[in-house]
Amino acid sequence: MRKSIIFLAVFIFLFGCIIRNNVMAYGPTDLYDQVWRLVNAKFVDQTNNLQDWSKWRHKYDDKIMTNEDAYVAINTMIASLNDPYTKFLDPKEFAEETSSIKGSLKGIGIQIAVKDGKLTVIAPIEDTPAEKAGIKADDEILEIDGKSTKGITVDKAADQIRGKEGTTVTLLIKRKGVEPKLYTVTRANIEIKSISQKLPENIVMPNDIGYIRLSSFISRNAATEFKTILEQGYDKKGFIIDLRSNPGGLLSNAIYISDMFLDGGVIVSTVDRDGYKETQRATKGIITNKPVIVLINKGSASASEIFSGAMKDNGRAIIIGEQSFGKGLVQEINRLPYESGINITIQKYLTPNGTDINKKGITPDIEVKLTEENVKNKDDVQLKKAIEVMQKVTNRSSIANY
Repeated sequence: MRKSIIFLAVFIFLFGCIIRNNVMAYGPTDLYDQVWRLVNAKFVDQTNNLQDWSKWRHKYDDKIMTNEDAYVAINTMIASLNDPYTKFLDPKEFAEETSSIKGSLKGIGIQIAVKDGKLTVIAPIEDTPAEKAGIKADDEILEIDGKSTKGITVDKAADQIRGKEGTTVTLLIKRKGVEPKLYTVTRANIEIKSISQKLPENIVMPNDIGYIRLSSFISRNAATEFKTILEQGYDKKGFIIDLRSNPGGLLSNAIYISDMFLDGGVIVSTVDRDGYKETQRATKGIITNKPVIVLINKGSASASEIFSGAMKDNGRAIIIGEQSFGKGLVQEINRLPYESGINITIQKYLTPNGTDINKKGITPDIEVKLTEENVKNKDDVQLKKAIEVMQKVTNRSSIANY
């Protein structure tokens, strides 16, 4: 019996050593190599931006000594793909992304991307310091705290903009037709509110029209919250869904919410690196068959465009507003050792009619531009147009006849 106990103790000790040794055996160069292998296997462009991807695999073997060395090498390698959405996340950035999916994040409340080589605001998140400061979709960020953003990556820009709650960041913003202007914004802990029914100022909504403001598809609760409001609106003749300045989020949310309106039919198709096309179809059965109008603008991106495209191509909604952002790519979140991660563009998506909207966007059925003068006077001409059209549609009881 004693021998058995001794043997078991030795076994546990040796097993523990094996586990510890395996953990210790995974070093910074292994982290770099794992990222290389993930991109090699998953990145949507098999040519990896027309380059020999193998040249990167052992490029920094003799230079990577620490995790920080690995981070620099990985970011250099990833930058060669020329894809702003494929990005490495160090532990701090990965934790912040995980928090945003759970429904909160720290910063000023903007989604950013590099568009045509320029650091651009996709959209400010509703009711955040960035929105309150007056930052808008399609604003170009020229400087962050006095430092030029020329050639900057999204990750580096985000790291400079983020900071402790209560501290400030100063952005030099260039807006079309307006002289560059400095915006000093106080950072905060931001709770992401996906759904709201609060109307903009100076808007009177008829009681028989439902208004749903969907500001983000990021939160895991977005689809559930949306469904609840939709079910509670059983007495409404129609719904206006406001996706303006909605930067997107989880693909699954866009699919679930589209399925609430579509009785069968294609929602979206995704195409991977091998050309394999996977089509997501709506199930039979809907929550409502009442008329729908969707509001979009140049800050409506990604999942917003999937939903808008599905509703438009299926003839289920009238799209009003301005051309959307044009992000037709799907990313996969990969967790890595040392609490880091990498988002990799693994697919491009097509609307039900087979339209590739990347860098093009969704074209509204009725174009209505919101001018600086409109914003200054708090005159939401886009929502007013949506109300006008919905009243005509509900009187005719058919979107197709409009």
